[in-house]
Amino acid sequence: MATAALKQPLRNAPDDNVDWKRVAYLVHLSRALDKMEETRLVPEKEVLYQFSARGHDMGQILLGCRLDNPQDASCGYYRSRPLLLALGVDVADALGSAMGRAGGYSDGRDIGVVFNFPNPDGASALPMCGGVGAQYTPTAGWAQAIEYYRTVVKDPAYDKALAVVLGGDGSVASNGFWAALTIATTQKLPMLFYIEDNGFGISVPSTFQTPGGNIAANLGSWQGLEIFSGDGTDPAEAARLVDAATSYVRDRRAPAMLRLTVPRLQGHSFQDTQTYKSSNVVEAEWARDPLPKLRSYLVPAVLSEAEWDRLQGDAQAAAEAACEEARARPVSQPESVMKNVFFEGEMQAEGGMALHGYVAPAATGEPRPEGQRINMVTAIRRTLDHELSINDKVVLFGEDIGPKGGVHAVTLGLQEKYGTERVFDTSLSEEGIIGRAVGMALAGLMPVPEIQFRKYAEPATEQINDCGTMRWRTNNRFAAPMVVRIPGGFFKCGDPWHSQTNEVAFVHNPGWKVAVPSNAEDAVGLLRASLRGNDPVIFFEHRNLLDLAWARRPYPGDDFVLPFGQAKFTRQGSDITIVTWGAMVPRCEDAAAHVSADVIDLRTLMPWDREAVLDSVRRTRRCLIVHEDLQTAGFGAEIAAVVADQAFMDLDAPVARVTMPDIPSPHNPLLLDWAVPSVERIRAKIDELIAF
Repeated sequence: MATAALKQPLRNAPDDNVDWKRVAYLVHLSRALDKMEETRLVPEKEVLYQFSARGHDMGQILLGCRLDNPQDASCGYYRSRPLLLALGVDVADALGSAMGRAGGYSDGRDIGVVFNFPNPDGASALPMCGGVGAQYTPTAGWAQAIEYYRTVVKDPAYDKALAVVLGGDGSVASNGFWAALTIATTQKLPMLFYIEDNGFGISVPSTFQTPGGNIAANLGSWQGLEIFSGDGTDPAEAARLVDAATSYVRDRRAPAMLRLTVPRLQGHSFQDTQTYKSSNVVEAEWARDPLPKLRSYLVPAVLSEAEWDRLQGDAQAAAEAACEEARARPVSQPESVMKNVFFEGEMQAEGGMALHGYVAPAATGEPRPEGQRINMVTAIRRTLDHELSINDKVVLFGEDIGPKGGVHAVTLGLQEKYGTERVFDTSLSEEGIIGRAVGMALAGLMPVPEIQFRKYAEPATEQINDCGTMRWRTNNRFAAPMVVRIPGGFFKCGDPWHSQTNEVAFVHNPGWKVAVPSNAEDAVGLLRASLRGNDPVIFFEHRNLLDLAWARRPYPGDDFVLPFGQAKFTRQGSDITIVTWGAMVPRCEDAAAHVSADVIDLRTLMPWDREAVLDSVRRTRRCLIVHEDLQTAGFGAEIAAVVADQAFMDLDAPVARVTMPDIPSPHNPLLLDWAVPSVERIRAKIDELIAF
C-alpha cells in the first residue's frame, strides 16, 4: 500500500491534543539521564552498559503518550528508555537497573537497557531481549491475543487496543521482523511497527541492511500494510504521524508501519567512538537534534522561556534524585539468583492464564483407566480436545495442524470442532510460531504451538531461549507459560532432518520443563500438567511411539495429571539399574527380561528424578543409561556425572551408556537399525556390567 498522504495541511500551531509540557519534560529527563550516565556513571563504572537515546527521544515520547489503553503493549529494544519514561516507569528503577542494583527491572540479573514494565495502570512494556529483532514476533503474538479477546472472548476492553514494536533500521534485516510482518498482515492484526531510522546499524550504513536504505519505500507495495514515514526530529510532523499511525491501527484493526528518520547523536553504545562517521556526517546529525527544534516549536507558542527552563530544571532535579535513590539500593544477595527460574508459588506480575481468571480444575495422580487401549496419537488428541473444551484460553497452532490435522494426525478434527480462531495453521516460520506464542502467553492465553519435527526448532532457538529465561531475568515480573509440542526421533526410517532427538539442547535452556513420555497414559498426564501449569514446557512426542502397540494404554481419565520430575519403575530388580526414556523404554524392558533389573523411565528430563535413580543405584550397585541421542554431551552424560559424584562408593562397576554414535540419523532402515540402540546391544552391555 502506498505511503499514506497527510489529510490536512501543515499546522503552524502545536497540536492541542498533545500534552506538550509533558513531552518537553520527558525529553529533558531522558537527556539528563543519558548525560548523567555518559559523563559520570559509566566513567565511574557504576553503569556497565549504556546506550544513548539522544536523537531518538522525542519521537518515542510522542508515541508513548499515545499508548493509553490498559490493554496496549509495546516491546522495544536497547534504545527505548524514552518510551518507558512516557509509559510511567519509575526513574529510580531505570537508573537502578542500569546500575545492577536490587529491585528495578531484574534485581541486577540483566543489563539495565533490557527493559520490562508490567504496568497495572496503563500500557505494559513487554520484556525486551538482547538479540536484534527478537522483539517483533512476541509483539505480533500480543496483537493476535488482542483480537482473540475481542472477537472470540467478546471482551470490549480490547476493542481499541493495539500492540507496538520498536526497532531500528538495522533490525529490519532480521528473521523476526519479516516473520512478524507476515503474521500481522496475513492475520490483519492491530500492530504498529515503529522503525527509528538513524541510518546506521552499529557501524554499518542502513544501505547494507535495506536496499536503498528505506524500508518504508521498499514496503510500499506490501499488501495489507499502511505506511507512514517522515521526519522524527520535526515536532509537528512527528506528532502528526504518530497520531495518524496509532489512530489507523486502533480504528482499522489493521497493521501499519511508522518510519521516522532520526539522528543517533552518540555512538551505538558508550564505547563506540563513531570513527566510521565523517565529521560532515556528525555535524549534519547534530543539526537535526530534535531538542532545539522542540524548543523553537513550543517557545513561546505553548511555553514561555521561563517555563521551558523550569521544566529542564525539574527534569534535572528528578534525575539527580533518582540517582541518589538508586545508589542507596543494595546489590541483591548473590544466592537469590537461584530463585525464579521456574514458578515457585509466587505469581508473576504479568503473563499466564492465572492472572486472567483461570483456576485449574481438581486433578488426581491416580489413573482411572477407561475403555480399550489407545495409541499415543489418540491420547494426546483426546487430552487437547478436553482442555480446549473446558478452557477458552487454550489455542493450538503450527504448520499443517488445521484441516490436515498435523503431519502425524494428532490434531485431526480439532479445527472443525473449535474453529479457526482456536486451532489454526501458520506460515512456515518457526521464529514466528514460537515468538507469536510468547506474546500470546504474556497476554494470558495458553498457546500450544507445534514444531513439525525436532530439527525444525532450530530457527526458533532465540525465541525458545528468551522465553525460558523470562521469569528469571525479570525476577518474576513476567512469565510466558506455553506448551511446545515437538515430534521427533526415528520411525520406519531415519534421516538428518526428521529423526533428530537432541532433547539435551532444551534441558540446557534455563526455565523450560521437558517431558518425554513413553506411552499413552504418561502422555495424557504430562500434557495435562503442562496445559494447566505456569511454566513453558517442551512436550516431546516420539514418532516411533505414536502408534506403537507397546505404548498403548487405556485412557486414564480427564482429571489425570502427572507431576514433573517423578520417574516410573517399569521393572524392579536387584542386579542393575537401567535409566532411560522415550522410545528406548520398551527396548530396555526387552533387553532386561533375563535379569533382575530396575528399569527406570524418567518421563521428564527437566526436572529429572535424581533421587529415584540414586536410590536404585545404591541398591543395585550398577548403572546403565540408554538413550537415542548422540553419546557425546547427551543427557546420559549428566546422569552419569551425578551418579559418579553422589553414589561412587556404592558402585561395583563403571557407569555405562548405550547411545547413538555421534552421527546424524541415517536414512536407510538397515543403517538406522545399526545406529539406534538395539535390544541386542543393550542386553550385551547389561551382561557385561553384571559380570564385571
